[in-house]
Amino acid sequence: NATAVAAAAAAHASQLSSQSLYANIDFTKLSWLEQMWAAWYIWIDNPVIATGLMSFLLHEIVYFGRSIPWIIIDAIPYFRRWKLQPNKIPTPQEQWECTKMVLFSHFTIELPAIWLFHPMAEHLGMTTWQVPFPSWQTMLPQIAIFFVFEDIFHYFAHQALHIGVLYKHIHKLHHKYSAPFGLAAEYAHPAEVFILGTGTIAGPILYCWFTRNLHILTVYIWITLRLFQAIDAHSGYDFPWSLQHIIPFWSGAEHHDFHHMAFTNNFSTSFRWCDRIFGTDDKYREYRARISAQKAAMKNKSKAEREEAERNLIAEIEAEGQRAEALAEGSIAPKTVKVQ
Repeated sequence: NATAVAAAAAAHASQLSSQSLYANIDFTKLSWLEQMWAAWYIWIDNPVIATGLMSFLLHEIVYFGRSIPWIIIDAIPYFRRWKLQPNKIPTPQEQWECTKMVLFSHFTIELPAIWLFHPMAEHLGMTTWQVPFPSWQTMLPQIAIFFVFEDIFHYFAHQALHIGVLYKHIHKLHHKYSAPFGLAAEYAHPAEVFILGTGTIAGPILYCWFTRNLHILTVYIWITLRLFQAIDAHSGYDFPWSLQHIIPFWSGAEHHDFHHMAFTNNFSTSFRWCDRIFGTDDKYREYRARISAQKAAMKNKSKAEREEAERNLIAEIEAEGQRAEALAEGSIAPKTVKVQ
């Protein structure tokens, strides 16, 4: 009948429209990944929906996929020897409460931001559905620029979130856990997710604005690495093979865990440069020196005595952090606070 003929004609026209995206592409010269990329866009038949859906799925798969190993590690006592605060293991209830808050932020803040990012970036010159992909020689310096930009942006924005009303009504939620765990990387007030997330997407947007030369695959690699960095920094574990032991200026969990424990110091994300330049790692470096001196002084003591000394030092630093936090949110008068 006429309706069936019209529907078939519409479907055929849609197929031709999708395939026209790659009308001048020789698929035999594409890699397997590039072929799958093109097949995705042809299958969805709408570049805007295809890109938005792929972007959000990537974020969710990477975030929870990277968090699950840390959940497993937290459940295995063997790994406690590398736990930075070994007496604070997240409970299943805490993990679940954290997951619910993270999902809320993902769907209310990050989903709209992710969906709107690529049309804006495309308008400024970013490519999405196009193949072949750029070379690694092109992508590597772009990703390096994004890392540096985000780290500097995060440093100053994070410091601002520790001041007065911004801390009390926004950033305090993220500091609920003085011993963070992987899932808590994005456990934050929606306003904080938006503020600090700006540093992640502003780099690619500005890069598009100035160069008109960026593929969204590069952005996906950047987002994946950034999520790995954030989740690992909140993991609470410092292994001998952790990245900070290979790259000296990398921050890592050992650096960021102190921030949650002591409230002050270590405001950057990926690198230690800003904290060192602006002197916001002084208490952290003093703490590390005390840890080293304590280990040297107690090397002949029993394991129980060493663990007790470590717990006492952590408790002291955490108590100082609680006083500093109370001062930041105005809970106590400045003259009553004494932080060594």
